[in-house]
Amino acid sequence: MPALIFDCDGVLADTEQYGHLPAFNQTFTDFGVPVQWSVGEYAEKVKIGGGKERMRSILTPDLAASLGLQDDDAVDAAILSWHKRKTEVYKGLVESGVMPARPGIARIVQEAHDAGWTLAVASTSAEPAVRAVLTHAVGEELAAHFSLFAGDVVPAKKPAPDIYLLALSELGVSADDAMVVEDSGNGLRAAVGAGLRTVVTVSGFTREEDFTGASLVVSSLGDADGEQTEVLADPHGARPSGVVTLATLQTLLSAPAPTSATIETENP
Repeated sequence: MPALIFDCDGVLADTEQYGHLPAFNQTFTDFGVPVQWSVGEYAEKVKIGGGKERMRSILTPDLAASLGLQDDDAVDAAILSWHKRKTEVYKGLVESGVMPARPGIARIVQEAHDAGWTLAVASTSAEPAVRAVLTHAVGEELAAHFSLFAGDVVPAKKPAPDIYLLALSELGVSADDAMVVEDSGNGLRAAVGAGLRTVVTVSGFTREEDFTGASLVVSSLGDADGEQTEVLADPHGARPSGVVTLATLQTLLSAPAPTSATIETENP
């Protein structure tokens, strides 16, 4: 049976602005780091794959010295401590319910599970945080059927394809039998680099990004009794009406797979 692989942040729930951003800022406060990201500043930081990598980006030589981080070992240790605290804060925000699941997530997961599809999440976020978001978004019963690939399990994070190549290998499925749901240009490039067909559900931070190579670009997966799907790009004529269904994904799996060469050709 096919596999349905989700990114986490911005796909399962609107996590970036209402979860990760306040968690980063709270962590900086807790550790006496004189940095507080605005929404606009964080919109740039989300282009960096991985929370520890985003934290590292603030450490200019002057800031590191002012914090008493005199060498690379001290910086590495500080980043690990900060990130551990940030994950704790973030999990608390998830469990408080401030980040509802994105439209259509619970529905499409139930449809895929009932049809016997393999379910997985592939994310650059820390595994405990991903598990918390997944459980909150689809419930404990469905979450138990997911394989999780997250955090530092691969050497290179998105836009490198490593996390998706690992998922395919561990799940035992080919790229032709897997569909990805992503929300960002980096995530799309990672999926395409692994030869995967990808549905992009744009988020507030990513709507204006370049999604060349996506099989379908929509505002969300949609719910029949809630937010309806707005189609932003439909190169293969899938034509979802109101919601993206499992039948939509089956249609897309029959379409030609994108390649990195295609993206490079269309974006010289």
